[in-house]
Amino acid sequence: MSDSSPARTDALVLDVWCELQCPDCRTALDDVRALRARYGDRLELRLRHFPLEKHKHSFAAAQAAEEALEQGKGWPYVEAVLERVAELDRQGEPFLVEVARELGLDAEEFDTALIDGRHILVVDADQAEGKAIGVTGTPTYVIGGERLDGGKSQEGLRERIEQIVDRLLADRAAGRA
Repeated sequence: MSDSSPARTDALVLDVWCELQCPDCRTALDDVRALRARYGDRLELRLRHFPLEKHKHSFAAAQAAEEALEQGKGWPYVEAVLERVAELDRQGEPFLVEVARELGLDAEEFDTALIDGRHILVVDADQAEGKAIGVTGTPTYVIGGERLDGGKSQEGLRERIEQIVDRLLADRAAGRA
């Protein structure tokens, strides 16, 4: 999932392999916000879905995030769901529709999308790609060919991502990328 526009094609891409029912992804939300604030349009944060079997609502939540993107509020929706992981645990799909309604999205269309499965292929493709590159848990970040596993430890992770981004931006500015 990416809220990017065609004007941002020259931005560096940070793939954020995430699961919306994951407490570690909730914790990582502060890092994502800080990276967005620091780099603005120079860094495109792209949510990649990696629903884990241990969380029974994670696959539906990934589909819901894709519907939110289609309705123009992908990241705001993701952030709203991650802020309330415990409610998703308790309420499941009705909670996903409730968050859509709170954000002014078309809740009926949201409900229909969860029933008809129109976003399943996107979620399946993300998960398959994640497995192919060695993602085993969430959050996991990939930038410049480097994979950083935040599911094991988030200690110093944002600083490591910033080092990589700074290096890649400097290389690009020097004409080496």
